[in-house]
Amino acid sequence: MKTIVRNRGFLNRLAVMGLCLAVTSGCLHRTPKPGTVPDEAKQADRTADTFPAADEDYFHDMDGGIPLTPEEIKGRNTWIVWTGGNDRLWDRLTVKSFGALDLLKVISSHPSLKASRDNRFYYLGLVNEPGFEKAAGPDPERFGLWLDRRLPNQPPDPFANEAKYPGVKLGARGSNLPAGSYYGWPTGIVGLRLFPNPDFDGEAASKWDPVRYYTDPDYYNSRDLIRPYRVGMSCAFCHVGMNPVNPPADPENPKWENLSSNVGAQYFWVDRIFDWQADSTSFVFQLFHTARPGTLDTSLVSTDSINNPRTMNAVYYLGPRLELAKRFGKETLAGGSLDNRQFNDYVPADSPLAAFFVPPAIVYTPRVLKDGSDSVGALGALNRVYLNIGLFSEEWLLHFNALVGGKPITPIEIAVARKNSVYWQATEAQTPNMALFFLKSTAPHKLKDAPGGSAYLTTDAAVLERGKVVFAENCARCHSSKLPTPAAGLDPGGCAGTDYLDCWNRYWEWTRTEDFKAKMRAIVTAPDFLENNFLSAEFRVPVTLLQTNACSPLATNAIRNNIWDNFSSETYKELPSVGTITVYNPMTGEPGRYKMPGGGRGYTRPASLVSLWSTAPFLLNNSVGKFNPSPSVAARLESFQDSIEKMLWPEKREKDSMLGDKVPGTIDRTTTRSFLRVAPGYVPGGLKGLVNFGERFFPYIFSGGGIEIGPIPAGTPVGLLASLNMMPDDLDLKGRIAHRKKLLKLALKIKHDLKALPKDASDEEGRKVFADVVGQLMEMSKCPDYVVNRGHYFGTGYMTDEPALSDQDKRALIEFLKTF
Repeated sequence: MKTIVRNRGFLNRLAVMGLCLAVTSGCLHRTPKPGTVPDEAKQADRTADTFPAADEDYFHDMDGGIPLTPEEIKGRNTWIVWTGGNDRLWDRLTVKSFGALDLLKVISSHPSLKASRDNRFYYLGLVNEPGFEKAAGPDPERFGLWLDRRLPNQPPDPFANEAKYPGVKLGARGSNLPAGSYYGWPTGIVGLRLFPNPDFDGEAASKWDPVRYYTDPDYYNSRDLIRPYRVGMSCAFCHVGMNPVNPPADPENPKWENLSSNVGAQYFWVDRIFDWQADSTSFVFQLFHTARPGTLDTSLVSTDSINNPRTMNAVYYLGPRLELAKRFGKETLAGGSLDNRQFNDYVPADSPLAAFFVPPAIVYTPRVLKDGSDSVGALGALNRVYLNIGLFSEEWLLHFNALVGGKPITPIEIAVARKNSVYWQATEAQTPNMALFFLKSTAPHKLKDAPGGSAYLTTDAAVLERGKVVFAENCARCHSSKLPTPAAGLDPGGCAGTDYLDCWNRYWEWTRTEDFKAKMRAIVTAPDFLENNFLSAEFRVPVTLLQTNACSPLATNAIRNNIWDNFSSETYKELPSVGTITVYNPMTGEPGRYKMPGGGRGYTRPASLVSLWSTAPFLLNNSVGKFNPSPSVAARLESFQDSIEKMLWPEKREKDSMLGDKVPGTIDRTTTRSFLRVAPGYVPGGLKGLVNFGERFFPYIFSGGGIEIGPIPAGTPVGLLASLNMMPDDLDLKGRIAHRKKLLKLALKIKHDLKALPKDASDEEGRKVFADVVGQLMEMSKCPDYVVNRGHYFGTGYMTDEPALSDQDKRALIEFLKTF
């Protein structure tokens, strides 16, 4: 009897191990040692000087038609069409996501797909590139794919000029396939470029079937399928959007003058883009569905095991923001962060741009990411973005297990990128011109300049004046780059690192005094208050004060020895803990306390309020306010009014569907019964025998040659599963092994209990399975804060130590905010 029990226990562990290996799918393959792999450009013997930035002023109608210098033109071109070889990453992620992410399908218009050029903006939130038309059928010149065609009356895309911008010849690319341009070909979607696949050799071509690619799951759900093209992504994919003051008459057919380089992809539906089938019964879709339009988890690939979708910021007023950094952005660099390029590397010593770095280790920097972790200088922040969207994926993917985690994360080193990645070298050479472009192009989009915008602005001078006073006394302390100079010791820009929280607390207390408010009133009521005002400050605000969802300030990618270690300052890594926050049991609503870790976590950079009227919904995850899919002025104002009222009257915010007033907001829950699935074609070859074995003995895990776990009942808090701490950052090898055993034991219990439910079990019965283990799941969570739309209660009466504004004052404040 004991032998049977032991064997059964072994088989259970074997089944779970097989599942984990299948999900991580890279564990069975020996990978190169970090620091030893050249990128594709270096493999092809290219050098950085063979990738000069494009100089054509092709996008001259964008951004209000502002005149640009040759350097600024090159900067804009880098922003919009340079992908830096990241088409390799997005091709690899098709396999890592088990086929959920397939950008070649996203750019297609096949009738079997849910999106095409006809509805791409409203369904996907993506911007159709002007000058193209929808595919009418399979294109014999492009391997039978249904891709947008350039209109015959349009001039050729200058960036696809292979003679001027020769592509990287590698493998099949440049032999049986044309090499193309290093900018690729346009796809018909702004920010996505098409490249020949170096792996598409003669054997792959003989197996290619474009009809089955769109229609046959047994064909396209195969990890061995090699597509003829790879799709690369530029920064424009997440940052180019409809110009608020010149919106298109038809959003599906914009002109270049209707587009802005800097407003951000406010209408981007990540659940539909990153899961092209948008199957609501897939837990992957349910996870992506927690990202509201215009948001994306920037740690999605180099996952930190925290479900953390955040807005894609508009880039406004870079010049004033850099000036603000001189006051509040002082950071000390150390270790690998010293390897970041600074403006000083590109400008003469007497240039104003040379004032942001004091050798050897002091930098004055905007803190770009919402958690304030990008803290090594403006150029370092720009360069990091390219790594994050796939540049030098040959090295980057060696430091973590993409998408699913479960492997210790190590830093990608700038020194290694500079040594082994020609694409990195070329990008570093191009980002200074990007900065110059932003200095020219990031002026606000004012409501008064939008079509019919003046009709939405008050003409009552008294109301507007009162709104200014309310803003000065309540909002400007975080949302103005023009602030009074405090007495010594009160300014949080005067100290950093371990001393920061004490300095912040002194500053915050000062902002509550009449001394601060009187000085601030004088600044806000001055005629030039909004001129060159970034309407934010480069503070790090403790989440204990903000009371907003803690998942963003709990992000770990930039802490010491994590993936972005080289892109965060030493003073960031030394930040102290902000203390404890209240979190809520997502099944019962019972409150509990959670101690925030230190070492950089626990803080949020205030959002800029520039062009606030055009950027609703609000909060860092777009969770407050109504989303309107139209970019028209009327639609933006409708969303603004709903969103700002819910900010100032929190009782109007969305309540949780199950717990109501037991928790201060809503919890993202699965909308239908769902499953974790791995299609048969994506199960690694080495596990086929184990899957066949598992189908006989563990049919609740292995099914039809693939893997399926569930059902996960409707109403399950997504964060309970999505934010599980797969690999703690602060444990040694022994501790990680113990944690993994505990995690697998918990996963096995959940799977067993779900299987034990009757076939006709209700979702309520299914939720009881999770209710029984919710305490354990919260204990093992990297972010046990599941209420997504709470916090930022300033002026609302929800903060016990500050009075509420009257309704009249709130209305006056709203009128002033419309003028930003």
